[in-house]
Amino acid sequence: MENELTENIHLNQVGFYLSAPKIAIVTGETGGDTFYLKTSDLSETVFTGRLAEARAGEYSQKQTRLADFSDFSATGNFVLVVPGVGHSFAFDVKQEVHKELAAAALKGFYFQRASTDLQPEYAGKWHRPAGHPDSEVLVHPSAATAQRPAGTVISSAKGWYDAGDYNKYIVNSGITMGTLLAAYEDFPDYFQQQQLNIPESGNKVPDLLDEVLWNLRWMLTMQDPGDGGVYHKLTNPAFDGMVMPSEANGVRYVVQKGTAATLDFAAVMAQASRVYKPFESTFPGLSDSCLVAATKAWEWAQQNPAILYQQDDLNKRFEPAISTGAYGDSDLTDEFIWAASELYVTTKNAAYYRAVKLFPDANMPLPGWNQVRLLGYYSLVRHARNLTPEAQKDEPELKKRLLRFADELLEGAADRSYGTVMGKSEKDYIWGSSSVAANQGIALLQAYNVTSEKKYLHGALSNLDYLLGRNATGYSFVTGFGEKSTLHPHHRPSVADGIPEPVPGLLSGGTNARANQQDKCTTYRSEFPDEMYTDDDCSYASNEIAINWNAPLVYLAAALEALQQEKE
Repeated sequence: MENELTENIHLNQVGFYLSAPKIAIVTGETGGDTFYLKTSDLSETVFTGRLAEARAGEYSQKQTRLADFSDFSATGNFVLVVPGVGHSFAFDVKQEVHKELAAAALKGFYFQRASTDLQPEYAGKWHRPAGHPDSEVLVHPSAATAQRPAGTVISSAKGWYDAGDYNKYIVNSGITMGTLLAAYEDFPDYFQQQQLNIPESGNKVPDLLDEVLWNLRWMLTMQDPGDGGVYHKLTNPAFDGMVMPSEANGVRYVVQKGTAATLDFAAVMAQASRVYKPFESTFPGLSDSCLVAATKAWEWAQQNPAILYQQDDLNKRFEPAISTGAYGDSDLTDEFIWAASELYVTTKNAAYYRAVKLFPDANMPLPGWNQVRLLGYYSLVRHARNLTPEAQKDEPELKKRLLRFADELLEGAADRSYGTVMGKSEKDYIWGSSSVAANQGIALLQAYNVTSEKKYLHGALSNLDYLLGRNATGYSFVTGFGEKSTLHPHHRPSVADGIPEPVPGLLSGGTNARANQQDKCTTYRSEFPDEMYTDDDCSYASNEIAINWNAPLVYLAAALEALQQEKE
């Protein structure tokens, strides 16, 4: 039986670093207590180990047994064999084992570009004609001003399609851009040598910053030049059908200016101003333009501190009605903290720092599109040595909170059935839970950057293992990575292009405890919270892709690669 492939061995289907933890989980009954690591052709046994005692899964109560082969450190392609069960998918053990993953996750953004052809030399078989030039976008009545009345035509080209749909949203671009720029700030050397094969490759600017610039240029068009406020989104009235971008030709609008969008914009522009400053010769004036835009946005938000985007209410007052992603947020405390932090770090003007209460409560909420406080905290810690006395005074408290949060994430991970940080409670299995796992990993890496304690690094790695197959579904949630990986994401180009394989490097939303109630897809096979996933394009609640999910995957995979290179 050990000569047969089994899906009852759940592990990182890409592989493992030579000197890092190596864990697999065996589900169901086993024929004994021993496991073997063999070459992928099954001809040679290279390691023998004992399975840990059986545990019951936290939700399903299914038996799981942990196989730990961390002591094995030879390079090669292997399978894990459990007598009476079978052998696992093949995986690598080597240096730079996630190098291709890190690059593909970032290049996934290239495949989301609006307003441009994707040429075969860069996109391969996924090349396509341009969609959505967005050179003639209308000002929606909800966004009208005396200077720009309803129906005014503006140009708002470029940007990334937000998710499986073709609209562009400032709020979701906020956390996405903040995460990608943070990845560069934390690991600039890594990204300076990374090659993606995108049109800008070879221009003496890191490919990550070239890709981010595609969306940054669009974001700049979303600021009203008259007053500094920022439109919430650029959108069709309703979602397009499952067609290619070039076939979606409906009228597009910019919709109401709001405080959340304006503050997210201010934060991103302030961060971008300092990141792009060393590239002044390539992008003359860009850094200054970003800072001017950030300052104007901050001023608008000070004058308009509570203009919320409430789509249902707008639809009662304005036409056409808008039914695309709302990204509504009723608490803007975190957006003010993030924007103030980024402006302060960039300008060293302590007035920004004093404008907000840095610690409004004792919570340390994991970042998400509607909860960006920790992005500000990360920036303050990252640049602590260069800040003014106001921030230096708070630095010990800030680091203490970050480390306490990281320790809370780690708590109990080793005792859970899959041995990952992800899955501490059912609350982890929300819409876009894959980004929960990735953002937990980032939080742990922030703690590692502060302390150099390996427990944080290993915890972060456990969550990358989770995303690549060491989870209760057994799926790798990253397209193109792993033999059992997402094949049918809710993603319009992947549905409409006629190509069997999806674009590689896209992170599926993943397990969602309420997915079957939310999208009514009929192909779910389990109702356990950690198994509620279906690889079906009808499942927008468990199998969509989104830029704010891919961004923390980029950070997590690239950071682990960079740190592993330093260690080895």
